Amino acid sequence: MEKLAILGAGTMGHSIALNAAWQGIEVRLYGVDSADVARGRNGIAEKVQTLHQHGLLEEKEIGALFDRIETMTSIEEATEGASFIIEAIPEDLELKQALFKQLDESCAENVIFASNTSGLSPTLIASKSKHPERVVVTHFWNPAHLVPLVEVVRGSHTSDATVQRAMALLKQMKKKAIEVKREVPGFVANRLQFALLREAQFLLEEGIATKEDIDAAVAYSIGRRLPVTGPLLSADMAGLDVFVNISSYLYASLSNAETTFPSHKKLVDEGRSGQKALGGYYDWDASFSAEMNQKREAELIRFLKQDRDTESK
Repeated sequence: MEKLAILGAGTMGHSIALNAAWQGIEVRLYGVDSADVARGRNGIAEKVQTLHQHGLLEEKEIGALFDRIETMTSIEEATEGASFIIEAIPEDLELKQALFKQLDESCAENVIFASNTSGLSPTLIASKSKHPERVVVTHFWNPAHLVPLVEVVRGSHTSDATVQRAMALLKQMKKKAIEVKREVPGFVANRLQFALLREAQFLLEEGIATKEDIDAAVAYSIGRRLPVTGPLLSADMAGLDVFVNISSYLYASLSNAETTFPSHKKLVDEGRSGQKALGGYYDWDASFSAEMNQKREAELIRFLKQDRDTESK
């Protein structure tokens, strides 16, 4: 089993640490200061209680889970003796390059460096490292302890051994890991997500439907199928000949916008950046925010239980 260190105790870092500890893996979690570490531990405690309430964690397991997470404010202490390091620091290329360069100088050559970036190039992240062959992206999706997908993305110098070790660790963490064989902006899942978002924004911008009806069109149609059949499998099941006929006239009318839509940028310029700012496309007062977060978490937990039931059969 890898000796795991996670650098960054924020939204993603503490959730990844929880996932590892939940699956029996001891982990060191680094935060920039005591307040950062405290927020991370509080986040873990809240998530653990939710898992317990939904029957995914027994009371007797909670103490042992917390015992497997050691928090600290020293990178050197967190990474000492580690064999696999996942960074979950802010999405800043220079910050990540500097961190990996620092780690390169202090860690043994067989230690794997993984970045949780959601879109930055693994080749560029590794460009200041002496051993870029051991650098890889492991892109967890938020919330990391509930969403199964992790994208394992090769840089131009990433070795097969590095990818294999990443895939093996993620299997131990009970994640659904996919290998992105060649880096591309946005990797796989974000490219698909933003393709859908672009078309949704286009429909809204053109006044084709309201935001509520656009969201409903996804939630109550393809959203119901996608947990079982992705886009390529769905096309197979419907008939590729049917999809050829439809795509022959539909593709030409789909949005091909190459920049952010004006309505999207206007919201951000007005300070309406979404839930965290209490307003975006929707108004996010406390009750609506609590309602939507609870609904999403409950649905993700339902799917997680379903996955576990399937695996046990």
